[in-house]
Amino acid sequence: MKKLVAYLTTGYPDINFTKDLISEISQYVDILELGVPFSDPVADGEIIEKANGLALKNGIKFQDVLNIAKTSKIDTFLMGYFNSFYNQNMDILIPKLKDFNINGLIVPDLPFEEIQKYRATFKRFSKEIIPFIAPTDNEKRVQTIVENDDSKFIYLVAYAGITGSGKSESLKKVIEDIRKYSRQNIFIGFGVNEKTAKEKVKNVDGVIVGTAFVKTLLNQDLTSSEKIKQIVQSAKNIKNIINE
Repeated sequence: MKKLVAYLTTGYPDINFTKDLISEISQYVDILELGVPFSDPVADGEIIEKANGLALKNGIKFQDVLNIAKTSKIDTFLMGYFNSFYNQNMDILIPKLKDFNINGLIVPDLPFEEIQKYRATFKRFSKEIIPFIAPTDNEKRVQTIVENDDSKFIYLVAYAGITGSGKSESLKKVIEDIRKYSRQNIFIGFGVNEKTAKEKVKNVDGVIVGTAFVKTLLNQDLTSSEKIKQIVQSAKNIKNIINE
Protein backbone atom coordinates (compact mmCIF):
# COMPACT_ATOMS: atom_id res chain seq x y z
CA MET A 1 0.00 0.00 0.00
CA LYS A 2 1.50 3.32 -1.10
CA LYS A 3 1.46 6.11 1.47
CA LEU A 4 0.12 9.65 1.33
CA VAL A 5 1.82 12.42 3.31
CA ALA A 6 -0.13 15.68 3.57
CA TYR A 7 1.52 19.05 4.18
CA LEU A 8 -0.76 21.69 5.69
CA THR A 9 0.15 25.28 6.59
CA THR A 10 -0.68 25.37 10.29
CA GLY A 11 -3.01 28.07 11.56
CA TYR A 12 -4.39 29.34 8.29
CA PRO A 13 -7.02 30.58 8.05
CA ASP A 14 -7.17 29.95 11.82
CA ILE A 15 -6.29 27.43 14.51
CA ASN A 16 -9.71 25.78 14.76
CA PHE A 17 -9.86 25.36 11.00
CA THR A 18 -6.55 23.47 11.01
CA LYS A 19 -7.77 21.21 13.81
CA ASP A 20 -10.98 20.46 11.92
CA LEU A 21 -9.08 19.81 8.69
CA ILE A 22 -6.69 17.42 10.43
CA SER A 23 -9.59 15.51 11.91
CA GLU A 24 -11.29 15.10 8.52
CA ILE A 25 -8.27 14.46 6.30
CA SER A 26 -6.73 11.86 8.60
CA GLN A 27 -8.98 9.10 7.23
CA TYR A 28 -7.07 9.23 3.93
CA VAL A 29 -3.62 10.41 5.04
CA ASP A 30 -0.90 8.20 6.49
CA ILE A 31 1.46 10.90 7.73
CA LEU A 32 0.73 14.52 8.58
CA GLU A 33 3.32 17.20 7.86
CA LEU A 34 2.38 20.31 9.81
CA GLY A 35 4.00 23.37 8.32
CA VAL A 36 5.45 25.83 10.84
CA PRO A 37 4.77 29.29 9.34
CA PHE A 38 7.99 31.14 8.54
CA SER A 39 8.65 34.51 6.92
CA ASP A 40 11.12 33.23 4.30
CA PRO A 41 10.28 29.64 3.27
CA VAL A 42 13.08 29.33 0.71
CA ALA A 43 12.17 25.86 -0.60
CA ASP A 44 8.52 26.71 -1.13
CA GLY A 45 6.75 28.35 -4.03
CA GLU A 46 4.52 31.40 -3.92
CA ILE A 47 1.38 29.52 -2.84
CA ILE A 48 2.84 28.07 0.36
CA GLU A 49 4.83 31.27 0.92
CA LYS A 50 1.60 33.29 0.80
CA ALA A 51 -0.15 30.95 3.24
CA ASN A 52 2.85 31.21 5.60
CA GLY A 53 2.67 35.00 5.51
CA LEU A 54 -1.06 35.08 6.17
CA ALA A 55 -0.77 32.65 9.09
CA LEU A 56 1.95 34.82 10.64
CA LYS A 57 -0.14 37.94 10.05
CA ASN A 58 -2.98 36.23 11.92
CA GLY A 59 -0.67 35.78 14.90
CA ILE A 60 0.15 32.05 14.81
CA LYS A 61 2.83 31.14 17.37
CA PHE A 62 5.11 28.12 17.66
CA GLN A 63 3.24 26.96 20.76
CA ASP A 64 0.02 27.04 18.73
CA VAL A 65 1.58 24.65 16.23
CA LEU A 66 2.53 22.27 19.04
CA ASN A 67 -0.97 22.42 20.51
CA ILE A 68 -2.53 21.70 17.13
CA ALA A 69 -0.18 18.76 16.57
CA LYS A 70 -1.32 17.26 19.86
CA THR A 71 -4.84 16.87 18.45
CA SER A 72 -3.64 14.69 15.58
CA LYS A 73 -4.44 10.99 15.73
CA ILE A 74 -1.99 9.97 13.00
CA ASP A 75 1.78 9.96 12.54
CA THR A 76 2.75 13.65 12.70
CA PHE A 77 5.90 15.61 11.84
CA LEU A 78 6.63 19.33 11.99
CA MET A 79 7.92 20.74 8.72
CA GLY A 80 9.70 24.07 8.95
CA TYR A 81 12.86 26.07 8.53
CA PHE A 82 15.71 25.66 10.92
CA ASN A 83 15.51 29.13 12.43
CA SER A 84 12.03 28.32 13.77
CA PHE A 85 13.33 25.28 15.63
CA TYR A 86 16.68 26.77 16.63
CA ASN A 87 14.88 29.65 18.34
CA GLN A 88 13.11 27.10 20.54
CA ASN A 89 16.48 25.62 21.62
CA MET A 90 16.86 22.19 20.02
CA ASP A 91 18.02 20.58 23.28
CA ILE A 92 14.73 21.61 24.88
CA LEU A 93 12.51 21.12 21.84
CA ILE A 94 13.46 17.56 20.88
CA PRO A 95 12.58 15.98 24.26
CA LYS A 96 9.37 18.04 24.35
CA LEU A 97 8.08 16.64 21.04
CA LYS A 98 6.74 13.52 22.76
CA ASP A 99 4.37 15.64 24.85
CA PHE A 100 2.64 16.80 21.66
CA ASN A 101 2.49 13.49 19.76
CA ILE A 102 5.11 14.69 17.27
CA ASN A 103 7.37 12.01 15.82
CA GLY A 104 10.03 14.28 14.39
CA LEU A 105 11.07 17.22 12.22
CA ILE A 106 11.40 17.88 8.50
CA VAL A 107 13.83 20.75 7.93
CA PRO A 108 14.57 21.50 4.24
CA ASP A 109 17.25 24.13 4.88
CA LEU A 110 19.32 22.03 7.32
CA PRO A 111 22.10 20.23 5.40
CA PHE A 112 22.80 16.60 6.19
CA GLU A 113 26.15 17.52 7.74
CA GLU A 114 24.44 19.89 10.18
CA ILE A 115 21.84 17.29 11.08
CA GLN A 116 24.57 15.16 12.61
CA LYS A 117 24.97 17.64 15.47
CA TYR A 118 21.50 16.68 16.68
CA ARG A 119 21.33 13.03 15.61
CA ALA A 120 22.17 11.60 19.03
CA THR A 121 19.54 13.74 20.76
CA PHE A 122 16.85 12.69 18.30
CA LYS A 123 17.81 9.05 18.80
CA ARG A 124 17.89 9.36 22.60
CA PHE A 125 14.28 10.53 22.62
CA SER A 126 13.12 8.18 19.83
CA LYS A 127 12.39 11.05 17.46
CA GLU A 128 13.35 11.45 13.80
CA ILE A 129 14.74 14.10 11.51
CA ILE A 130 13.89 13.27 7.93
CA PRO A 131 16.70 13.41 5.33
CA PHE A 132 16.29 15.04 1.93
CA ILE A 133 17.75 13.63 -1.26
CA ALA A 134 17.61 15.46 -4.60
CA PRO A 135 18.10 14.24 -8.17
CA THR A 136 21.30 16.30 -8.25
CA ASP A 137 22.88 14.18 -5.46
CA ASN A 138 25.49 11.77 -6.79
CA GLU A 139 25.73 8.15 -5.69
CA LYS A 140 28.45 8.81 -3.12
CA ARG A 141 26.39 11.47 -1.38
CA VAL A 142 23.25 9.31 -1.48
CA GLN A 143 25.22 6.50 0.13
CA THR A 144 26.57 8.81 2.83
CA ILE A 145 23.09 10.09 3.69
CA VAL A 146 21.15 6.83 3.75
CA GLU A 147 23.80 4.72 5.47
CA ASN A 148 23.90 7.20 8.32
CA ASP A 149 20.15 7.48 8.71
CA ASP A 150 17.43 5.22 10.08
CA SER A 151 14.40 7.50 9.74
CA LYS A 152 10.93 6.26 8.79
CA PHE A 153 11.29 7.61 5.27
CA ILE A 154 13.48 9.54 2.88
CA TYR A 155 12.12 12.75 1.38
CA LEU A 156 12.98 12.58 -2.32
CA VAL A 157 12.78 15.99 -3.96
CA ALA A 158 11.27 15.54 -7.42
CA TYR A 159 13.30 18.34 -8.97
CA ALA A 160 15.78 21.05 -8.12
CA GLY A 161 13.88 24.22 -7.29
CA ILE A 162 10.87 25.21 -5.21
CA THR A 163 7.60 23.47 -4.43
CA GLY A 164 4.71 23.83 -6.81
CA SER A 165 6.73 24.87 -9.87
CA GLY A 166 5.71 21.76 -11.82
CA LYS A 167 9.16 20.92 -13.20
CA SER A 168 10.12 17.39 -14.16
CA GLU A 169 13.40 15.50 -13.89
CA SER A 170 14.40 11.87 -14.32
CA LEU A 171 14.61 10.19 -10.93
CA LYS A 172 15.56 6.70 -12.12
CA LYS A 173 19.24 6.94 -11.18
CA VAL A 174 18.77 8.53 -7.76
CA ILE A 175 16.06 6.01 -6.82
CA GLU A 176 18.36 3.17 -7.88
CA ASP A 177 21.14 4.66 -5.75
CA ILE A 178 18.89 4.90 -2.70
CA ARG A 179 17.64 1.33 -3.13
CA LYS A 180 21.22 0.13 -3.47
CA TYR A 181 22.15 1.33 0.03
CA SER A 182 18.89 1.48 1.97
CA ARG A 183 15.58 -0.28 2.59
CA GLN A 184 13.92 2.87 3.87
CA ASN A 185 10.68 4.06 2.34
CA ILE A 186 11.08 6.71 -0.34
CA PHE A 187 8.39 9.39 -0.46
CA ILE A 188 8.46 11.87 -3.31
CA GLY A 189 7.53 15.51 -2.88
CA PHE A 190 7.34 18.68 -5.02
CA GLY A 191 4.79 18.93 -7.80
CA VAL A 192 2.49 16.13 -6.66
CA ASN A 193 -1.24 16.55 -7.25
CA GLU A 194 -4.18 14.57 -8.64
CA LYS A 195 -2.86 14.90 -12.19
CA THR A 196 0.75 13.92 -11.47
CA ALA A 197 0.43 11.45 -8.58
CA LYS A 198 0.16 8.30 -10.69
CA GLU A 199 3.38 9.05 -12.54
CA LYS A 200 5.25 10.42 -9.53
CA VAL A 201 4.60 7.38 -7.33
CA LYS A 202 6.21 4.93 -9.74
CA ASN A 203 9.15 3.10 -8.12
CA VAL A 204 8.68 4.86 -4.76
CA ASP A 205 6.66 4.12 -1.64
CA GLY A 206 4.50 7.20 -1.37
CA VAL A 207 3.90 10.85 -2.22
CA ILE A 208 4.02 14.12 -0.30
CA VAL A 209 1.34 16.63 -1.28
CA GLY A 210 1.45 20.25 -0.15
CA THR A 211 0.90 22.99 -2.70
CA ALA A 212 -2.22 21.32 -4.13
CA PHE A 213 -3.88 21.38 -0.69
CA VAL A 214 -2.66 24.85 0.30
CA LYS A 215 -3.95 26.28 -2.97
CA THR A 216 -7.46 25.35 -1.81
CA LEU A 217 -6.76 26.95 1.59
CA LEU A 218 -6.14 30.23 -0.19
CA ASN A 219 -9.29 30.12 -2.32
CA GLN A 220 -11.34 33.04 -1.01
CA ASP A 221 -14.39 31.95 -3.02
CA LEU A 222 -14.88 28.96 -0.72
CA THR A 223 -16.28 28.79 2.79
CA SER A 224 -14.27 27.02 5.47
CA SER A 225 -16.43 23.91 5.23
CA GLU A 226 -16.09 23.91 1.42
CA LYS A 227 -12.31 24.17 1.72
CA ILE A 228 -12.18 21.20 4.06
CA LYS A 229 -14.51 19.18 1.84
CA GLN A 230 -12.42 19.85 -1.28
CA ILE A 231 -9.08 19.12 0.40
CA VAL A 232 -10.37 15.89 1.92
CA GLN A 233 -11.83 14.79 -1.41
CA SER A 234 -8.52 15.55 -3.12
CA ALA A 235 -6.66 13.49 -0.51
CA LYS A 236 -9.08 10.61 -1.05
CA ASN A 237 -8.60 10.84 -4.81
CA ILE A 238 -4.81 10.90 -4.57
CA LYS A 239 -4.75 7.97 -2.15
CA ASN A 240 -6.86 5.97 -4.62
CA ILE A 241 -4.73 7.03 -7.59
CA ILE A 242 -1.41 6.00 -6.06
CA ASN A 243 -2.83 2.61 -5.11
CA GLU A 244 -4.51 1.74 -8.40
